Amino acid sequence: METYIALIRGLGGNYTFPMKELVALLEELGFEDVQTYIQSGNAVFRSKRADVPRLERRITAAIEERYGFAPRVIILTPKQLAAAIAANPYPEAEAAPTSLHLTFLAEMPRNPDLEALERLRKPSERFALKGRVFYLHAPEGVGRSKLFARIEKALGVQGTARNWRSVCNILALAERKG
Repeated sequence: METYIALIRGLGGNYTFPMKELVALLEELGFEDVQTYIQSGNAVFRSKRADVPRLERRITAAIEERYGFAPRVIILTPKQLAAAIAANPYPEAEAAPTSLHLTFLAEMPRNPDLEALERLRKPSERFALKGRVFYLHAPEGVGRSKLFARIEKALGVQGTARNWRSVCNILALAERKG
């Protein structure tokens, strides 16, 4: 049995349902020891299956069948999440954990337009693309960030963002599962 982390894009906005229903849905799919973190689509579970793309498709299909929308699901291992945390290029921003966001990308960007993001960047903002993780330090908040709103378009891939506090808490939850 392996531990996995499912980051479900878009829950909490227009699409929402109680996380206890997500737990039940994941258990119906055969996953074990399912736990969620806050109301924005974060789940940690154990599974015998190791085919991550298949796990992502199964969860998306089950949500679509039950709730009528097909969110993008990105699955990480605890090791992948720990590596993303360790690669944080802005460790000084960790003191203000809601100002630092990691966007986990569905795939490696082929032709990222970082110049477009640079043109949108406020003087206080900093960003870095490292593999399938886009880091954004936005001290004024992402709600007012033009750059944040354009990440997916500029990178050419879908992703789902979590703030530093959430990322660290999700990893802690996953690590408790062993």
